Formats: sequence, structure tokens, C-alpha cells
Amino acid sequence: MTLSFTARWHDELPGFYTALNPTPLSNARLIWHNAPLAEELAVPAALFTPEQGAGVWGGETLLPGMQPLAQVYSGHQFGVWAGQLGDGRGILLGEQLLANGQTVDWHLKGAGLTPYSRMGDGRAVLRSTIRESLASEAMHALGIPTSRALSIVTSDTPVARETMEQGAMLMRIAQSHVRFGHFEHFYYRREPDKVRQLADFVINHHWPQWKDDADKYLLWFRDVVARTASLMACWQTVGFAHGVMNTDNMSILGLTIDYGPYGFLDDYQPGFICNHSDYQGRYSFDNQPSVGLWNLQRLAQSLSPFIDVEALNDALDSYQEVLLQQFGKLMRRKLGLMTQQKGDNDILNALFALMAREGSDFTRTFRMLGQTEQHSAASPLRDEFIDRQAFDDWFTRYRARLAQENVADDVRQAQMNAVNPAMVLRNWLAQRAIDRAENGDYAELHRLHEALRTPFVERADDYVSRPPDWGKRLEVSCSS
Repeated sequence: MTLSFTARWHDELPGFYTALNPTPLSNARLIWHNAPLAEELAVPAALFTPEQGAGVWGGETLLPGMQPLAQVYSGHQFGVWAGQLGDGRGILLGEQLLANGQTVDWHLKGAGLTPYSRMGDGRAVLRSTIRESLASEAMHALGIPTSRALSIVTSDTPVARETMEQGAMLMRIAQSHVRFGHFEHFYYRREPDKVRQLADFVINHHWPQWKDDADKYLLWFRDVVARTASLMACWQTVGFAHGVMNTDNMSILGLTIDYGPYGFLDDYQPGFICNHSDYQGRYSFDNQPSVGLWNLQRLAQSLSPFIDVEALNDALDSYQEVLLQQFGKLMRRKLGLMTQQKGDNDILNALFALMAREGSDFTRTFRMLGQTEQHSAASPLRDEFIDRQAFDDWFTRYRARLAQENVADDVRQAQMNAVNPAMVLRNWLAQRAIDRAENGDYAELHRLHEALRTPFVERADDYVSRPPDWGKRLEVSCSS
């Protein structure tokens, strides 16, 4: 089967990009590819065994129909207007036309210098490429909207970060790479016609049901608000911290994109800061919902030339309602509650307070809670707490609430195990795979990817363990 590519961005948005080809790496070789995703996209297996080098995965060849380009955008970084940014090391190779009529971007990260590289070298390193591939696939398996990873290429090209590292490339797949910062770029350049042109583009291709509606811009923005609120709720309920929620890292489709210094919670610390470079804690775990709204406000400002300001503010006001509704729905599932009752939030907040006081493991706590039997005061989760009396007091309230549901234990437990993962991508697991890959051993990378595809399956290996001591001290920064 021949893959079909279109070039809508290239053809419909002149002035929104610079056309250029990737710059190949030295002795590039493919070390991993995502076989299930490749099958979904109908990618021929032969493409993953190029006769020489790394083929399209290393930017050495292009497939028919590809029109490679680097997009231009701007953004607010750590709350400060940063001006022009853009694809500084990534190149949009093309948009694959799928059998159902939809398209997906093929975006090669680490593809070399572009006009938007600023002071950077246009490269990615094996460490960060592995981290992004693992995280995006882990999030997908958890049911959270995200970009995807299709392949990883390593090389002999040296790339300077804190130390000298191996240059690498990641083929990233997404429905779109349009960011809030795309709109900001042309707003701050005082080109409102281009802001509107971009809005028309995304509506026509991603919200076609509204393209002929008189209120299409407002309907679209309200949906962007809802998608963003829903994404924040998803992050909070699995204990995921993004680390760099700049407006140029915010997807217009509500996808999780640009995985850098992310981290899944080990010990439950509401103020957890996963980014070593985030000195003020702007993007701490508990700040993410409010930052999501702040970023939407920046987007709304960019759209104000052609959407009524009062209507924009009204749409922004819906953010909190959507966020709380989605968060409440997801957390009730995690607690095994089939109905909504007035005191549910008190039970959840009491559990979070107890977890925060004791530094309870976020993932293990909710997974073990799924073993609760409503007629038994015994629980393996009790041994996870030092203050047994405090746990017993909370657990008594929780069991009483379960009794009001009149749902059999096995039914409830099955539901809880379907939403409370047994494993998440802890930083120490990613680091172990990275350390071995940097020494030429890719077996752990493959094993970990395989395990992350089934996060809700019970396991007996160390993928579900608390981190070892060294794994608790890992520091991750924006450097990649």
C-alpha cells in the first residue's frame, strides 16, 4: 500500500512557515518503531528496514507528497512574552491522508537547524527522544489525548547539552501541531487577518461542522476551552505534571504535546515541581488547572479582533465548570462511586490530605483502594500509612459511602481497576531505559514500551514498584 500525503499547511498558509528539508545525522539508525501505531496508519513494514541508513525516520529521504517545512509561532514562556519562537528543531514533513478522510501530521523532531532555532542547534538527543516516545505512548494507553511516537533514530552525531550526548530524531504523529502560540504570533505582529485566516484553517479542517455557521469562531473557541479544561482534569487524575505549560506548548486540539521535563507523581505532593528549571514553581502539579486558564486567556486576547470580548469572557467562564465536572467524574470512577452525592468531594479531599501528609504513592494508593470490600474493615492499603488511626477513620467513611451504592464488590473493583493504572511512566523507569540505550542496549526501551501499552493489567515486576532511592533524586530540566 502506498501512503498518501497532502500539504494543506504548505499550500493554504503561505507566510506561516519556512520550507526546508531535514538535515540528516551521522550514521543514523532506527532503534525502535511503534508497530501498533504503524499498523493503524497502514505504514508498510518495508519502510522500517531501509536498505541504507535510517530512511524517512532520519530525514534522509522523503515520501511522495511530503512538503517539509518549519512552522512559525510565538508564545508566553513562564508567564513572560517571549516573542517569535517556531519550530527550532522540528520539521513538519507532511500530513498523511487516512482512509477515513482525516489527516495526521508527520513531524520529525531533531531534524536540524531552521530559521527559528534561535541560539539552539536544531537537534534533539537520545535521552529526550526516548522520554518523549515513552511518555506520549504511556498517556495514549491511559486514554489521555496526546501526540504519538512512531519511531526513534539514534546516531553518531555529538550534541552538546550539560554533557555531550547522542543526536537523535523522533517521528511524532499528531492530528495537528497548531498551538496557542501560532495565533499569538500574528496578533502581536498586528496581523489580525492572518489570525483569522489561521482560525478558518483549523475550523475547516478540524471543526468542519461549524465552518458555515455565523457563530463559528465563538463555537470553536468554546470547544477549545472545553478541550483544555478536560485535558487538565485528565492530567490531575493520573498524577501527571507537564513541566513547561508555555503557550507555545498548548495544543489547539487539547492534546498533550512537547514532552520535556514531565513527571508522574510518585509520592503525592500537590506542589510537586517536575522541571528543575522552574525556579518559582509556576508549573507545579497543583497549578496546572489555573495555568491552563491563563493560557486560554492569552489565546482569547489574540482572537479579540474578530470575536466579541464579552463572548470570549463568557466562554472563558465555562472553563471551571467543565474542569470540575470532568475532574469529579474521573475521580468518582477512581473511587469506585457510581453515583454523585453531596459529600463525595469531602471524602476525596480527606484522602488527598492524608496522602499529602504521609507522602503516599499516588498510583499505588488508588490501585490498592480498588481491593476494598465494603463489608470488611481489612485493607492492604492500611499498611501503606503510618497513621493507622487516621486511615481507619477515613476508611470507615469511605466504606459507608460504598454501601450506599448497592453495587457488588467485584463489579466495582473491575471498574476501579479499569481506571486506576497499575503502572505509570515513573521517571526512574524512563531513566533506566535511557541509561541502557545510551550504551547501545535497546532491549529495556522495547520492554518498557510494551509494558506501557497495558497500564491497567496487574503486574508482579518492578514496573509497579515505588522508585528506588536513586530514582527519587532525579532532576529533569528543559534541556533537550
